[in-house]
Amino acid sequence: MSFSGIDGAGKSTQISTLKAWLNRSGHRTQLLTFWDDVVVAPGFREFTSHKAFKGDQGVGSPQKPLHRRDKNVISLPLTASRFCLYFADAVNLCRKVVALKKKTDTDIVIFDRYIYDELANLPLNRWLARLLIRFVLAFAPKPDVAYFIDANPDTAYARKPEYPLEFLRRNREAYLILSRLAGGVTVIAPLPVEAAAVRIREALLQKLPEPEASFSGLPALQ
Repeated sequence: MSFSGIDGAGKSTQISTLKAWLNRSGHRTQLLTFWDDVVVAPGFREFTSHKAFKGDQGVGSPQKPLHRRDKNVISLPLTASRFCLYFADAVNLCRKVVALKKKTDTDIVIFDRYIYDELANLPLNRWLARLLIRFVLAFAPKPDVAYFIDANPDTAYARKPEYPLEFLRRNREAYLILSRLAGGVTVIAPLPVEAAAVRIREALLQKLPEPEASFSGLPALQ
């Protein structure tokens, strides 16, 4: 399964909650971070992006806001280079998923971000970008359950001030469009933390095959 959404949407909180819920029933889970475990040459890309755009590095907080400049910087050459990089990441994702399917010590793999989070950085209002995105989506592995954690951009920015608010607003719209293009993505509307967690569990039980047999030992939804 995968979790996607704008920065500050609360993905990490929901992933941690769901993982604990699954582990309490004895299900073996593995958490993969897309940037660290799938992306091609992440260190080199972060270094060159920082050198080129001179933005801050790290993770922002209300006490220590940052001004990152990477995925929010837009130009035609950058869009072209991003698509090439995202294509390489999608190919590497295919390899990763093949390897994961051979593992016998894990029941459920959880991706913190997915290829969807990269594609949402492309200009989805351009027909050529949509064509290229559809091409990637055609061969990239589709998670059994994919979540888009929706959030009010103002609330997300207050929680994690890293990117300009206007970018978060555009990025949120891109995720909503992408969820329709990709198909099969469960959009979790902006909700209180526990209410969103319950909605996520319900979607998991509905979408995975034979949930009654596979998840009969799970704690009750609360």
